[in-house]
Parts: sequence; C-alpha cells; structure tokens
Amino acid sequence: MAEIEQQAGPEPQGIPIQFAPGQQPTPEQIQQIQQQIAAEAEKAGLTVPEYVERMKAQLIAQAQQRQQQQLQQQQQQAQHAASGAQPGQQEIIQQGQPPTPESLALAAFLRSQDLKPRTCILQEKRHQMFKVKRAIRALHSDAYKKAQAKNPLLPEVNDRVTAENCFKLLPRSFLALRVSKIDEAEGHEGHDHGKKKHVKGLWTVKIEPQQEAADEFYYAWFYEGPQWKNRLAAVGALVGILAVVFFPVWPYHLRLGVWYVSMGMLGLLGLFFAMAIFRLILFVITMFVTPPGLWLYPNLFEDVGFFDSFKPLWAWHEDELAIKKRKKEERQRKKARREAKGNEKAERKGGAAQQPGTVEEIEEEAEEVGEEVEAGEEAHTSATDTGDAGAVQHRNLKATVEEED
Repeated sequence: MAEIEQQAGPEPQGIPIQFAPGQQPTPEQIQQIQQQIAAEAEKAGLTVPEYVERMKAQLIAQAQQRQQQQLQQQQQQAQHAASGAQPGQQEIIQQGQPPTPESLALAAFLRSQDLKPRTCILQEKRHQMFKVKRAIRALHSDAYKKAQAKNPLLPEVNDRVTAENCFKLLPRSFLALRVSKIDEAEGHEGHDHGKKKHVKGLWTVKIEPQQEAADEFYYAWFYEGPQWKNRLAAVGALVGILAVVFFPVWPYHLRLGVWYVSMGMLGLLGLFFAMAIFRLILFVITMFVTPPGLWLYPNLFEDVGFFDSFKPLWAWHEDELAIKKRKKEERQRKKARREAKGNEKAERKGGAAQQPGTVEEIEEEAEEVGEEVEAGEEAHTSATDTGDAGAVQHRNLKATVEEED
C-alpha cells in the first residue's frame, strides 16, 4: 500500500494530510492514508488499485491540459510579435521596457515635427507636452513616409490602429507619457495657503496611469534627443571656470580688454534701467494727456526673445476688450488669407473654387480660439484671486504690429 501511495503522486481530494517538501510520512500516517484511500475507493465502488489508477489518469490529463494551454499562449504571443496588431485590434502597453531603436527613431522624428508643444510643470520641472492628434497626423503625413524610406527602423503606418500602436512605442519606453491638468485649487477650498502663483498658459500636470492614445489627450516629452550639445556646454562651462580662475596670469592686454568689455556691459545695464524708468514716466504722463496711454517698447518685459522685446518701438495701452478685439481681427485676416489662397489654387487648376481652408486648418483655427478663451479665463481667475486686476492685465499685455503679407 505504501508503494501504491508513492506512485499516486499528489493526494486525492478528501485526504487532509499534507507533508512539507522532503518530509517522510510516519508509519501511523501511512496507515491513516491507506484507510482513507480504501474508504474513497469503497464510496466510488472500485477496488483500491482501480481507484489509484483512476486518480493517476485524472492527474495526467490535467497536466497535459495545462501544457496545451501554455503552448497556445506562447504561440499567440509569437504570432502577435511577428505580425503586429491586426486591423481593428489595439496593442496593450507594457511600460518599463528599455527604449528600442524603433522607439528612439520615432521619438526623434516626432521631435523634429511641429506638434505645437506647450510648456507644462510636471513634478516641479518644466516639460514640453503635445496633443495626440497632432502626433497621429504627423504619422500619416508625407514627411513620415519620406523619413521611413530613409530610416527602416520607423514602423509602418497604414491606418489609425497601426498609427496608435506605433505611437504607443513612446510610453512603453518612457519617452513620452500621458498627462492631465491638475486643479491647483482642489482640496484647498477656503485656504489661501494652498494656492500657488498662477502663470498664464502654464499647466501643472500629473502622469495618468492609463496611457491611451485618444485625440484629445496630452503627452509630455521625456526624450530630450542627442545629448552632445549638453556635453559640449558642460565642457565649455568647465573651460570658462578655469579661464576665470587663471585670470591673474592672463597677459596684460587681455586683462585690459576684459576691463573695457565689463565697463561696456555695466553701461548697457544702466541704460536699460534708465529706459525702463523713462518708459514708465512716459506712460503715466500720456495716460492723463492722451488716454489710454502710450508704452515705449511695450514688449520689453514680456516672455519673448531678445530682439522681439524691442519690437515694436511704441504702442498704445490695451485693456482686455481691446486685446480680444485685436485677436478677433487677426483670426479674420488669417481666414481671409486662407480663402484667397484656396481661390488662387482653384483658378490655377481651372476648377471650381475650393472650400475656405482644409479640415486641418479649420481644426487649428478652432483650437486657437479655444486656447485663447481658456487663457482669458485663466487671466480673469488670477486677477480675481489676487484682487489686483489692473496689475495683472498690465503684466499680460503684449503689443504686436499688424503684419501684411
């Protein structure tokens, strides 16, 4: 009977005795097991050897079934990896994998495209984020086909499903992750200490656990491209530090030249402060003499480039209504230019006039209007919270010159 129990493998159902790995049963336990097997065989109407053979057959069938299931799963995974996603089937994202050459090539291509990125704050750091639909649109563009012909690492894109699965290479390799805007006032109702200083157009975002690829979702870049520029800047900074440290041993004419350059820089800095004070005095005077007032270099303190800070030379002070009116006129001029270009193309082709603007241009116009409305709401909310609406409007002013094509 002991030999029969050893050949039976795992204990049949209904036998409560269990042994630790490597533990040998005692004679009393062997006798108890034999009695239980005999009782189970009697209930089934079988002899003890027939009952043991029946249990062994059941265990062997269960093991074979598990092996077949595992083999089928492995074959399905191999077919999916070899052929990619089937039409109408989306691929599941598995994050945490190291960047593959395909994902790096895709990230480099999308970084080179104009996805109209905007700056966001993620974990107290600035990142560039973009909309999914602009990335999908770039994957369907002719530029992607040309890049794919030159770089075979770029995945093939035939339809919407393959484009989404191609895009999901980015979150899978942590090159870009889906983010959403954080409501900074949430959880701080009635408390002023929890509200941080608001910056117009700058979102504070968080990473979403579900990395989906819907058109309206935003993704933040974690891929910064080749780092040779950063390394070169680090070497240049090290050389500059060493040059400053060894300044006392420089030749006399070089030290004299540095002194002249430093005096010139101090003069320019003083001139800048003098100009800032003069433009403020000029605005206060013109605000009472010729309302609404005149600004000299109105973009001087705006978040623009160095040369754009000095364009235009002057502009009238604009309130919130004037800014909205000017932006509305700009949108109308852009729409008129698109209609004119469409009519010119239709005349050259000799056909009927085209519709004013393509679908993409209309979508871009709608997005611009939505962003402007959202920016206006944010500015109004910030002005209401601080209680100094006039000061906020002054900070958000940005004068522009009407350009003619």
